[in-house]
Amino acid sequence: MDLKRWWVYQRERFPLFANGLLVVAFSFSAVSFSILLRNHLDLSEKIELPGAAVLSVAFFTSLIFFLLLRIADEFKDFEEDSKYRAYRPVPRGLVSLKELGWVGVFIILIQLALALWLDTLLIIPLLITWLYLALMTKEFFVADWLKQSPITYMWSHMLIMPLIDFYATAADWISAGLTSPPHGLFWFLIVSFFNGIVIEVGRKIRAPEDEEEGVETYTIIWGRKRAIAVWLAAMIVTAISASAAALLIDFFNYIIVLLAILIVIAVFLAIRFLQEPNSKRAGWIEKMSGIWTLLMYLNLGVVPLGLIYFNLI
Repeated sequence: MDLKRWWVYQRERFPLFANGLLVVAFSFSAVSFSILLRNHLDLSEKIELPGAAVLSVAFFTSLIFFLLLRIADEFKDFEEDSKYRAYRPVPRGLVSLKELGWVGVFIILIQLALALWLDTLLIIPLLITWLYLALMTKEFFVADWLKQSPITYMWSHMLIMPLIDFYATAADWISAGLTSPPHGLFWFLIVSFFNGIVIEVGRKIRAPEDEEEGVETYTIIWGRKRAIAVWLAAMIVTAISASAAALLIDFFNYIIVLLAILIVIAVFLAIRFLQEPNSKRAGWIEKMSGIWTLLMYLNLGVVPLGLIYFNLI
């Protein structure tokens, strides 16, 4: 195996550092939030830090789930990429679909092994997530209809996010002996859904000079003003959901300040982009989406758990 080819592939299509950083926050916070909810169910139980086994399963399974999503996209978009984006790794022959298919099989086997190692009941949410991913890969067998409805396409594909998040939390509460999710987990899953919308819309807001033929960005589909409005609306809904989640873990007063600051910054960047829609300002929209998501997850799990554990609040 030529490792150089795969290094180039990950750099272009699945940057490990950038994705790994987000998934660390994503998975660690999912586990931490589950611990905080469980602690509220049993106030006599001393708050605990997540164990290495739970964290490892949540992190590695989540990380390779996102890689599996990328591989599924390579299959799903191959014809379109070959026509309009021949510079991408698969159309230009850097790696083949067959090779990616074998990587996908290997990923599934690793996920299965990790689930069996931690707790066999994890197979249930794992199978559900696999099934939904398989349906996504086939565009739910209504590809033509979905492509005519960008909003339906977006939300139907974004539902994979709370499923992955649910699995990451399950690594904690199932291994802790619970047979059902702790009360309030729903709000955290809603946050993950709308965080996904923020990232998806944010990365497809482009300056006019960066638009490509055959690439359906949201600035092309909706226009700049509407795309920016959807991006900001997704942030606001995420903030409301995060506030509800924070109430459950007694962290509302802290997170509401952070959210207010982030929304003000996002509005400022949005206005700047609309005033002068160039590549640099479009890039800041995408960067802000990542910063928003990273800080959101950290402050719904890792930060409050750490502060409570060390008796700082």
